Amino acid sequence: MSDIPQTAKLAIAHGMRLQWEPAQEAHVLLYPEGMVKLNGSAGEILTRCDGATPVEGIVADLEQRFSTSGLEADVLAFLRMAHERRWVEFA
Repeated sequence: MSDIPQTAKLAIAHGMRLQWEPAQEAHVLLYPEGMVKLNGSAGEILTRCDGATPVEGIVADLEQRFSTSGLEADVLAFLRMAHERRWVEFA
């Protein structure tokens, strides 16, 4: 997928589960064959992929939470990668 529209609503893909793992001190993405330990940025983005919030809302929330701007390109790049890996799907 080359582009994800700002109005797209993404959700964690069926068969995957996102959770905080205290032992790892990180969010993890669980699936039948294993687990992916996420870095802080990936965890913050994926926790906002609730199937109801558009990408533009995810970006705005992250920029507000971390008192910064200009995150759109990085968030979109991560979401493209996550979609290609089938971690997220369009809601």
